[in-house]
Amino acid sequence: AKMAAGSGPGARELFAEGLLQFLRPAVRQLDRHVHSVRESQVELREHIDSLARELCRINEDQKVALDLDPYVKKLLNARRRVVLVNNILQNAQERLRRLNHSVAKETVRRRAMLEAGGY
Repeated sequence: AKMAAGSGPGARELFAEGLLQFLRPAVRQLDRHVHSVRESQVELREHIDSLARELCRINEDQKVALDLDPYVKKLLNARRRVVLVNNILQNAQERLRRLNHSVAKETVRRRAMLEAGGY
């Protein structure tokens, strides 16, 4: 009667198992997206570095004095922000990996409990 009413240890275990099965794909997908964004951030940082070098080279080669230093500074500031965001993403991705690992461990533990209990 308790199982039919949705209470009791068996129902809770089944609910927890279902919840873990529901969360696992979302965590994995989020991890893939974070990884993809981190790769884009690295590529963006490389492009910013390349553009800053090119601006410096143009500035040095110009016969007419152009003051490109403010633009180089803006690029370097943008690069700094990209690096900061990349570090934040890296920390988030590490948390996601730990969460995914915990979900996997909990799933294995709960399956073992369910099988041992004869459910």
